[in-house]
Amino acid sequence: MDRATEIADFLRSRRAAITPEKAGLPLDGRVRRVPGLRRDEVARLAGVSSEYYTRLEQGRAGNPSPEVVAAIADALRLDDTEREHLTDLFTPGAGPSAAAANRRAPNRNRVQRVRPGLYLMLQTLERVPAFIMGRRTDILAANRLAKVVITDFDAIPAPRRNLARYLLLDPQARERVGDWARIAAETVAMLRFEAGRYPHDRQLADLIGELTVRSPEFTGWWGDHRVLRRTHGAKSYHHLVVGELRFNYESFQVPGDAEQTLCVYTVEPGSDSAQALRMLASWSASEPVSPALG
Repeated sequence: MDRATEIADFLRSRRAAITPEKAGLPLDGRVRRVPGLRRDEVARLAGVSSEYYTRLEQGRAGNPSPEVVAAIADALRLDDTEREHLTDLFTPGAGPSAAAANRRAPNRNRVQRVRPGLYLMLQTLERVPAFIMGRRTDILAANRLAKVVITDFDAIPAPRRNLARYLLLDPQARERVGDWARIAAETVAMLRFEAGRYPHDRQLADLIGELTVRSPEFTGWWGDHRVLRRTHGAKSYHHLVVGELRFNYESFQVPGDAEQTLCVYTVEPGSDSAQALRMLASWSASEPVSPALG
């Protein structure tokens, strides 16, 4: 990943996404030839010269101070994830998030493993789908209901058990995942965030290359430069046995391993989804997990 290009594209995309009104700037009567803010307007809001901001946006100004990065983030109204991404792009090895990433960098290509206690915990969550996601949205472990509701990850070769690959390349995902385009686009944004943290991760680069070639939608979503951490939200799935299932999900960083995330899907007590999930849990207890039904 070319750092200068990433900086330029990300800042341009964020400039285009914010209007002068939202940025608190008065209208100056000039004809606007670009969407969103001009470079000189960002510079004024951030308290730096227009020339300096231009060099920053072009990746030619070296590593700016944390104060300057924070001022630019404020000017562009970035959210917390976007701020962290900007820090990663501007100051690899210097900012808090980049420092943490660099501490892990020597092992970024090591095989991730789930400790036995976490496997046991997944099995105790027998009434709801739950899984553990690692780097690059790799699926490291999943309980039985996750494999029945989403897909049978165990039927996929271990090196290819990846949520982004499943969502974007498996035709059945489009049929099973409710609001597929939104969920898939959010997953691409998660990959974009990780690419900023680990620009030299060869396996991540290979995954991005595969998705670029094989997924018609990937290039457009990747070009949006949206970044996202998955924390909580809503999802729905269509299951051939029980029909529509609506979930709320929560994501938790695994204690002792910041690169593993526990994802748990829950249902509203007494809802149709809760009743369907109980039926599915009973059915799946005596039936083999089938990718065609998951």
